[in-house]
Amino acid sequence: MKFSALYKNKLVTPSDAMREITSNMRVYLGGGAGVPQALERALVERAPEARNVQVVHVLTFAGGGYMAREYADNFRHCALFMGENARAAVKDGRADFMPIFLSEIPDLFRATSFGGAAPLPLDVAMIQVSPPDEHGFCSFGVEVGVTKPAAQAAKRVIAEVNLQMPRVLGDSFIHLNKIDAIVETDYPLPNVGMGKFGAAQDCIGQHVAELIPDGATLQLGIGSIPDAVLFHLKGKRDLGIHSELFSDGVIDLVEQGVITNDKKTLHPGKMVAGFLFGSQRLYDFAHDNALIELHPTDYVNDPFIIAQNDNMIAINSALEVDLTGQVCADSVGPNFYSGIGGQVDFVRGAARARGGKPIIALPSTAKDDQISRLVPQLKPGAGVVTSRGDVHYVVTEYGVAHLHGKTIRERARALINIAHPKFRDELEAYARGQRWW
Repeated sequence: MKFSALYKNKLVTPSDAMREITSNMRVYLGGGAGVPQALERALVERAPEARNVQVVHVLTFAGGGYMAREYADNFRHCALFMGENARAAVKDGRADFMPIFLSEIPDLFRATSFGGAAPLPLDVAMIQVSPPDEHGFCSFGVEVGVTKPAAQAAKRVIAEVNLQMPRVLGDSFIHLNKIDAIVETDYPLPNVGMGKFGAAQDCIGQHVAELIPDGATLQLGIGSIPDAVLFHLKGKRDLGIHSELFSDGVIDLVEQGVITNDKKTLHPGKMVAGFLFGSQRLYDFAHDNALIELHPTDYVNDPFIIAQNDNMIAINSALEVDLTGQVCADSVGPNFYSGIGGQVDFVRGAARARGGKPIIALPSTAKDDQISRLVPQLKPGAGVVTSRGDVHYVVTEYGVAHLHGKTIRERARALINIAHPKFRDELEAYARGQRWW
């Protein structure tokens, strides 16, 4: 059968596709900017016909209607990384949060090679892909990391073929033979452009840039601090990218010849990531671009893979850091906020790389300088994402604290020196009370 005929035979409406979903199933929903939005809306419409359907996904940049209070008996979300659209449901007890390293999520869906059951077996994977090429292969587009492993493991695969999904290269394809039902769509992906960053982020960007040598390979995310770091890298040479995600900020540096990927010791000449999120400019840049390879997160985020990049620089953020170096990045006190994600994967991978540097970068304060983010102790109930033993560098607008190989007394002194001046006396008093000096 020709691929065009195979494609047409699998075409269904969104509501017909959702007849696959019945009570007590577990459904994976494509994440990031690759949320299959038409399928998700149809899933919500299916609510009267289904109860106790578990919906599993990582951070999504659109949708979330099935998490509304009125569907509490129909759907229960399991957040592997929590976005804004899931926080209220988790806090209210209508959804669940699973703390897990991003690199380990794909193995949740798979049976072990010794015949053991998958920890989180999937009945259906609902995904979004690009139109098929002449050989019948669709690209997972801007979200490969968790979605490809989920589609490979699920019993059934329902795919939105979005005419506006870019064809992104790498280990990023699924054949029409592996798709059970297809819904055609044509809508723009969720997008966000680069925003302006303030004076604190600008200083942080300068400090971080000073830690990055020519020829380094970078992991960074999206937001004002990564944007500030990228802004201050314009004078560098031969930088590379190996990151769980990247956004628009890399494009200018590629065009300026700063990011060449030539000095990478793993995948030289290629920018490697698990997913993309940015503006339409980024999606156009990524389309059919042989410079870019997307791979599943059990590869991209594997610390042993990351460590193969010489001069690997991992740049991650935090909500607060205590004076011993413990990093909270997933909760505000006991209230879950995001997830572990790839922070620990990259911190450990960069620490093991030759010439590598794991960096935690954060503003020294929150709420207009009313709250210090460098604290004597983490808030009661706060989770430790990155342990004090894993932390090497902490950066604020006031400088760089190098903690690796340092005593608690030395760590506390270094962190107090990069705290906001209005909180240093308080931090000093705590350290003295602990008899650290």
